[in-house]
Amino acid sequence: MANSPLLSARGVSKTYGAVVALSNASLDVASGEIIALMGANGAGKSTLVKILTGAITASSGEILIKGRKQAVRSPAGARAAGLVPVYQEPSLIPDLDVTDNLRLADTPVEAFRHWVNELGVQNLDMGETAHRLPLAIQRVLDLARALASEPDVLLLDEMTAALPTDMVDKVLEVVRKQKELDRSVIYISHRFPEISAVCDRANVLRDGETVGDVVIEPGVEERIVELMLGAPVKAAQKTVAEPASEERETTKTAPRLRVRELAAATKLTDVSFDLRAGEVLGVAGLEGQGQDELFEALAGMMRPSGGSVEIDGKAVEFNHPADAIAAGHVYVPGDRADALLAQRSVRENIAMPFHTKPRQWGLINMKAEKAKVDMAIDRLQIDTRAQGEVQRLSGGNQQKVTIARWIALGVRTLLCFDPTRGIDVRTKREIYPLLRELAGQGSSVLLYTSELEEIQLACDRAIVIFGGRVVGEFSAADADEPTLMRAAYGLSDASKTAKPEIGV
Repeated sequence: MANSPLLSARGVSKTYGAVVALSNASLDVASGEIIALMGANGAGKSTLVKILTGAITASSGEILIKGRKQAVRSPAGARAAGLVPVYQEPSLIPDLDVTDNLRLADTPVEAFRHWVNELGVQNLDMGETAHRLPLAIQRVLDLARALASEPDVLLLDEMTAALPTDMVDKVLEVVRKQKELDRSVIYISHRFPEISAVCDRANVLRDGETVGDVVIEPGVEERIVELMLGAPVKAAQKTVAEPASEERETTKTAPRLRVRELAAATKLTDVSFDLRAGEVLGVAGLEGQGQDELFEALAGMMRPSGGSVEIDGKAVEFNHPADAIAAGHVYVPGDRADALLAQRSVRENIAMPFHTKPRQWGLINMKAEKAKVDMAIDRLQIDTRAQGEVQRLSGGNQQKVTIARWIALGVRTLLCFDPTRGIDVRTKREIYPLLRELAGQGSSVLLYTSELEEIQLACDRAIVIFGGRVVGEFSAADADEPTLMRAAYGLSDASKTAKPEIGV
């Protein structure tokens, strides 16, 4: 490297009892350099970032900042040394408003407002309670708060995973500005287009060990995937499984789920669609267009203000998520933390829905429960080495647990809200076929994704929501990224290409 390292990590390891999270990780970052930190879920990326920023303590190894060996023992110590993270999950205190969150972290308010504007968030209510803000806005505020402290090294852990495309572009612009200011960024992402757009090099981890450091240049993606997975791999296939054709028998059957003119809160104003048994229906839309409210209303988490929902031809009203679950209508949220009991075991998390009804309380049939849980773990290939506490699993394995509980319970309609957010390419390739398999067995899947390419990888059809309304409906063959993006921005020509089916 032309510049001496601003930050160096050498032989860093971290163990939790018998579980090895890191075994031999090394990293160099020069001033004004943007480094991609890459690896499959469970490779140790988030663990390394937490060690560098004082959230956890390394078992061995050394860290040098500006050439001097330092023991970073706390996030405050890391911040004082110029290392500031934005972790994979939101770090705002949920029950405090934005102003109090800034005060808690001693964040300069004017600098924060500057970066909020740079990131494209307009008219932010500083008195709004954090948990009432959409996940994407929480993530952007986390980033603005970090930038306001003017860090020498900004560490971004899956910063864009919960963001729609327009916000991703803003984040990439801000990352480039850090380079122009001669500041450095460690950038964790599974999205190769973002890596190619902003990064200089990629440091690759596999099974807790640094296995390569490569310059970002055209065609390097396959080499990085080889390093991540430990063996040569073929380029990703255009489709993971054959989606249902428009002539499939399912299109002639009555809908499993019929939604008409559904409205909720202020953002969901008029959404109608049909979802049939054996079908995966994709939902696309930019941040804040009503997709959050749609899924929460269908999952019984929010009362609709208008419209109707029918399941198998019968009108339903869900007053509580338990009502939806009882109807076989289950939800996988985008934020894994909302779905998991972090300090409980993998098995307890998967088995949790088995005992939610008072009439089921009593002696537990451990043999039957174990058989169902084992089936779900095997089916999703969940890594259970750290099963004592689910929070010790990688992000990808945590997401598998949120899906596995419904596989074990049995599912008729699966509501998946961005299920592959922040997980690696290998795990994504396992989840897509699983959704197709569920559909093939007669379940219905409603899938919202912030990564538009996933629509053609997993879905039969797609609807696009803009301004709280469905503005386009497309077959999988027609649902390429440019078409979906035009519809997501509410452009008129997108609606002309739509193939509405809701009147069937």
